[in-house]
Amino acid sequence: MTLPYDVPPGLLEQAELGPDWADWLDRLPALFHSVMADWALAYDGPPRHGYCSLVAPVRTRSGEPAVLKVTFDGDDESLHEAVALQHWNGRGTVKLLRADPHRRALLLERLHVRDLSAIDDLAACEVVAGFYRRLHVPALPQLRTVTSYVDRWVDALTRLPRNAPIPRRLVEQATSLGREFVADRGSVGVIVHGDLHYENVLAGDREPWLVIDPKAMSGDPHYEPAPMLWNRWDDLVETGNVRDAVRRRFHTLVDVAGLDEERARDWVVVRMVLNANWSIEDAQRAERSLREDERDWITQCIAIAKAVQD
Repeated sequence: MTLPYDVPPGLLEQAELGPDWADWLDRLPALFHSVMADWALAYDGPPRHGYCSLVAPVRTRSGEPAVLKVTFDGDDESLHEAVALQHWNGRGTVKLLRADPHRRALLLERLHVRDLSAIDDLAACEVVAGFYRRLHVPALPQLRTVTSYVDRWVDALTRLPRNAPIPRRLVEQATSLGREFVADRGSVGVIVHGDLHYENVLAGDREPWLVIDPKAMSGDPHYEPAPMLWNRWDDLVETGNVRDAVRRRFHTLVDVAGLDEERARDWVVVRMVLNANWSIEDAQRAERSLREDERDWITQCIAIAKAVQD
């Protein structure tokens, strides 16, 4: 048996990212159903998906509402999601009910569909900034460090062609800052979510809002704000002044969380340049030119990196 529905088209599109993705997507229906059967779960509604996971509402044998999530087994950033959720134990986050690390399957508390995209932009920034201190507890020894990733990612920047569509000044700045962070002991030590933004905070019953989908690492609290700047992009554009709107978000996050502005700014620059470079690498792996949406994304990354500095 396989899924009673098709894998969402948005997730199927990831097959173009390489053979590992294509293989996992081929296996996904049977894999998902096998977990359902082993855990005696019943489907309870249509699925949703993230960038690298399929999520479906389910009912347990006792009738308890829950959510089953199966993640791409090649995504090492999600490797310790269960470890972090178990450690947080529902304190500000979704509760983990069961996990199968081998199949990258998680059974999670059912939350509401409503996320922070439904409330005012800056009010949402205040909510997220309030979560930083709750989540940033001492890191567990099994977590990979942010710096182990950044070291590899920054090394890739040094191979970026000079004619790449990212200003050379920004590439050199991100490379230098990234190497400084890698060498800095302050860049590790607490659990960071890694991808905390509007759509990764859902309405709950135990608390008004609860965090989901951590890319858990041992890192630096100042690593966190960047995703809040690139999500809900249309809201920024609608203000008519993207630069000022980005800066309002950034300063709200920094001020409410009590972060060091300069360090948070430098992490934003590093992360945005790395994001832009990944689009270039995706096109290179597929042996094609950049798509229009990828060029737009690179432009967006550059705009954010500049906005927090101007």
